[in-house]
Amino acid sequence: MRTVHDPQGKHHHKGDTDREVLAVLNSILQSGDAAIYLLKDFHAYLDAPEIIRQVRDLGEALRSTRKTVIIVSPKVVIPQELEKSITLLDLPLPSNEELRNLLTGQLSGARSNRNFDVKLSEEGLNALVNAAHGLTWQEAENAFARAIVRDRMLGDGDVQAIMEEKRQIIRKSGLLEYYPAETSMNAVGGMDLLKEWLRKRNRAFSESARAYGLPVPRGVLLMGIQGCGKSLVAKTIAREWGMPLVRMDMSRIFQAYIGSSEENMRQALNMAETLAPTILWIDEIEKAFSGMGASDASDSGTTARVIGQFLTWMQEKESAVFVVATANKVEGLPPELLRKGRLDEIFFVDLPRAKERAEIFDIHIRNYNRDPRQFDSKLMVQHAEGFSGAEIEQAIISALHDSYFENRELTTEDVIHNLQITVPLSQTMEKRVKALQEWAIPRARPVSSLQQLAQQGG
Repeated sequence: MRTVHDPQGKHHHKGDTDREVLAVLNSILQSGDAAIYLLKDFHAYLDAPEIIRQVRDLGEALRSTRKTVIIVSPKVVIPQELEKSITLLDLPLPSNEELRNLLTGQLSGARSNRNFDVKLSEEGLNALVNAAHGLTWQEAENAFARAIVRDRMLGDGDVQAIMEEKRQIIRKSGLLEYYPAETSMNAVGGMDLLKEWLRKRNRAFSESARAYGLPVPRGVLLMGIQGCGKSLVAKTIAREWGMPLVRMDMSRIFQAYIGSSEENMRQALNMAETLAPTILWIDEIEKAFSGMGASDASDSGTTARVIGQFLTWMQEKESAVFVVATANKVEGLPPELLRKGRLDEIFFVDLPRAKERAEIFDIHIRNYNRDPRQFDSKLMVQHAEGFSGAEIEQAIISALHDSYFENRELTTEDVIHNLQITVPLSQTMEKRVKALQEWAIPRARPVSSLQQLAQQGG
């Protein structure tokens, strides 16, 4: 095997570099030796038409020889002209067995050093290996070493050190956004049916669930009116299930350069899988599909290809990545997304009923360091009919501004006054809200028993 090093020097201009690359390719062509040529990081040069042409000619010329060219690259960059000339091989990440061998080797070194203390049970060892799943060999090696040297010991509680390495990978990429799992289900008012559905799947990611015959949960679509808690639920699932939460922003996926959007999607999904088991949150997913129909005319089909790539991944994924998609509108959502197989269930999040509004008032009043028992909940609930949870919270915040300005304590009357001067979305967008409610009744499950009872006419 012959390694061809990077021909680009610090002081070389683009034209000089391209000429050197062409000379390297020509030398491979002219060589009479049977050899394997390794081109390191060669993707950086595949933007020049003359180099692309030379690679195509080289591929054809080497068919009848005992010479093979291997391009090694950290990312997939294949110009359209070379797609039929290049065979793509994705090297797999280290298996759990390989990660276990790596960790035990590092533990042997740490135990032989008296400055380090290792107190790791077999269960703790398995937890560390599972936490490192999805990392490259070098990333796992760094994560294990950092966990050992952080406090000069390694114990069962060092899984978080491995997870921090994964968080760093997410931050560096810029494609996904990591959210700390800090919000508990107690912060969500109502939605008893959805909460029960989620509770039943809490342990469904375990090995015992696989042995029982349960498949890994795939995901859920939360469809509903703005401000009714869909995003809040996504954050609480991560806390309740003890999983990391990452948010995919589709605007970061789509880039101006042809081909880069597809690569961004591939990288983002791979990163989500490195954190598995994890929650992948896609907020307002309908915006990603909005331009899919006109994609061929507007962006050479890039949007359609990227969305198709995402839908295929959802259908075929075997990793423990639970997708939580939220949507405010049904327009533009393709049937491919809504059918079972890609997602486990579709829930409709409606405006809260009276009992649920009472819970929401209690939660927000408590969040702002007040005792809910000091307020007339029944009266506030009556004035908040048609309000979303976000609108109720905003009314309380506005009331706090009023009472603070007047240098006195918050009262029920302050909250009611701000409810009265607020026009809720259910009035300003009345037709759209009713259309969404009518669409959801036969197509989505209600998130609460009160909502279910109202749909049944009770």
